[in-house]
Formats: sequence, C-alpha cells, structure tokens
Amino acid sequence: MYHLLFSFCEWLQNTDWALNIAGSTWAYPYVQMIHFSGLSLWVGTNLALDLNLLGVGRKRMTPAELSGALFAWNWIGLGIAVTGGFMLFATAATSFIVNPAFRFKLGVFFPIALILHIVVQSKARTWGQTTTTPGVAKVVGLAELSFWIAVAAAAVSIPIYEHI
Repeated sequence: MYHLLFSFCEWLQNTDWALNIAGSTWAYPYVQMIHFSGLSLWVGTNLALDLNLLGVGRKRMTPAELSGALFAWNWIGLGIAVTGGFMLFATAATSFIVNPAFRFKLGVFFPIALILHIVVQSKARTWGQTTTTPGVAKVVGLAELSFWIAVAAAAVSIPIYEHI
C-alpha cells in the first residue's frame, strides 16, 4: 500500500502544473497566499462559533444564528484551503508524505477536527436555540478548538522534519 501511495506522489509532483508551481518564483508564494486566505476564512468562522458556544464574547447571536450566518463562508474557506494545500503538496509530494508532522496533520488531527466540526455545525442549531449553551456543546466546541490547534502545531512542525 505504501509503495502505491509513494508512486502516486512521484507521479503527482512530476505533473506539469506541479513542476511549474515549484519552479516559479511567483507561483509558489501566490498558491501559499491562496491556501492561507482559505485557512483564515475557515479557522476564523470555526473560532467564532466555538467561542460563542463556550460563552466567550458578547452574545449578539445564539450559536444557531451564528452557525447559519457563517455556514457558507466556512465551507468556502475550507474549499479554498484544501485546493491551495493540495497544490502546495503536489510540489514536493514525496517529501511531504514521509514527513511525520505532515502525516499527523492530515492522517490524525485533521480528520478528527473535521468530524468534530461537522458535529458542531449540525448540533449548533439545536444547542443554540436558547441563550444558555448545554455543557456538552461547550465540551465539543473546546475539543474542536483543541484539535485545530493541533493541526496548526503539526503544520508549523513540518519544516523541522523536512531534512530528517
């Protein structure tokens, strides 16, 4: 299985578009900007809802109202972040796939955080009908925040393991 995955990564990083991004002085930073812009939108909308569930800040909206207001922006942000991230991954896929920090980021932390996020978004409509938030909502919101912090920590650790 690993050989098949590594072969796919070799093929991917040798596609014309991946080579063009990796070899360009302006394309790689531009793709990074796209990825970080999507992350900012995604994480910002997640943070707003999770902090609302935790009772942090002024409660101008219930969690249900806030979730509805941010729903489209949240998923647009994820789409942009994933697109940019995939393009960055493609430029050095064989290096990323063996990097332990990258593996933890995408293999462990990201799936758990995404599942928790889907739970928060689906339950926020029922949890947030009143001004008092149930304890379970606070626990799940805090868990989601914690896993997104773990995703970010793994992401910034990728360069540390780059040459090991």
